Amino acid sequence: MSQQILENLSNFLPETVLTATLCVAILLNLIFRKNPKLIAYVALAGVLLSGYLVTKQIGMSQLLFSGMVAVDPFAVFFKLLISLASLLIMLFSVFSSEVLATVKRMGEYFALLVALTLGMFLMVGATNLLMMVLAMELASLSSYVLAGYTKEAPDSSEASLKYIIYGALSSGLMLYGVSIIFGLTGATDVFGVNKALAAGQTSYIALLIATILIIAGFGYKISAVPFHFWTPDVYEGAPVTITAFLSVASKAAGFAMMIRFFYMTFTVAGTMPEGMWMMLQGFEWNKIIAILSVLTMTLGNLVAVWQDNMKRLLAYSSIAHAGYMLMGVVVLSDKGLAAVLIYFVVYLFMNLGAFYVVMLVANKTGSEDINSYKGLGYRAPLVGVAMVIFFISLTGLPPTAGFIGKLFLFAALLDARWIWLAIVGALNSVVSLYYYVRVIRNMFLRDPEGDSSPIQFSKAQVALLLVLLVPTLLFGLYYAPIVEFANASVLMFRPQ
Repeated sequence: MSQQILENLSNFLPETVLTATLCVAILLNLIFRKNPKLIAYVALAGVLLSGYLVTKQIGMSQLLFSGMVAVDPFAVFFKLLISLASLLIMLFSVFSSEVLATVKRMGEYFALLVALTLGMFLMVGATNLLMMVLAMELASLSSYVLAGYTKEAPDSSEASLKYIIYGALSSGLMLYGVSIIFGLTGATDVFGVNKALAAGQTSYIALLIATILIIAGFGYKISAVPFHFWTPDVYEGAPVTITAFLSVASKAAGFAMMIRFFYMTFTVAGTMPEGMWMMLQGFEWNKIIAILSVLTMTLGNLVAVWQDNMKRLLAYSSIAHAGYMLMGVVVLSDKGLAAVLIYFVVYLFMNLGAFYVVMLVANKTGSEDINSYKGLGYRAPLVGVAMVIFFISLTGLPPTAGFIGKLFLFAALLDARWIWLAIVGALNSVVSLYYYVRVIRNMFLRDPEGDSSPIQFSKAQVALLLVLLVPTLLFGLYYAPIVEFANASVLMFRPQ
């Protein structure tokens, strides 16, 4: 037993490093309260080291701790994505006036970021229903506190409270769904549930109810309609850095956990050609996902049209993008799953880039309103052009990375003959162009209100902007590496 535990721990090093980093950060915060930047360096080093250890897991495929967690190409892909997002957010925080204004509590802020990263690492590898719930709760509890980090802001506490209420409700619904699944199958690990469902002795109605309840938990995490109500208020009230982190990393972890649950629970391996998945007992759960996809992208885009606050606009944009990514899950194939993974890579750069520009502008102007962007293209040309490129990419137009992301999604849909869903997605992309163009118009076709002097940014801020801008353009022209990596990462551990 001890030998098995040690072997499991040796393959659990990224999570172990994050756990140790969290403990050290909390301890140092108690000892060196007057030097909170020390905790920031420790957190950054811990996430860097864990990301490096994740690269050592490339090619592995095995279960750990009696089937609680899987280390496979699929989990490794999302861990690398979350590590990169976490590192970028920590760098964002160095330039955030919201974080720097509360320098005395900066140690707690970075410790909570590490805890959130750890929770998401566990989410992407969880293969047991109870482990999924526990991992999601670890990530959620950390994000509740971070959402209300800027207590001085009038809407910060409201954002945190709404987040907790919706989170508690969705967690309760998900747990109830898990309990029904356990009652039907007598198992909590996804492989055991799959075997029980394959035997064909479960109630279809009870299974449908349990699935809908579990989708409520996943839907809350990925901001899918109708579980999205917390998103605009939390995104507006939280610091820009946390808003950006939740919009990318939290969504990625939620998608990874949802995809693994449905793929491992409701499909049969090796029964269909060309990487297609076959559903157990003809249980067409993908039709539920298709309805969620249409509702999510349509509501997200239509409501975004009326937003004047940039964080709320990007919040509804983020909801719409969750709808696009759900289209890849509907396809029921490795091709559709690879399209989702490709989309997440490009989404990381273009969405974090847009939020980073919002943060830089808010630091200088003190406003997140769309009117504060009037004349920005002339006051800060590089930042203005960068925002245009990020918005073009979010719309899905060439030659940006966003076009490649949507190209593979729509190709997977057409290949699987989901023509109507592809048409809905294309129409939604047209709608999204309208509210992005509103911001671009203000930046380049409107005169600045009040102060019209040039806005200067430090070399470090510009360098970080380029780190996000260059891949957004580069992957639009040369995308072979991320396509190959995504195709190799669709493999999930499944017992023989």
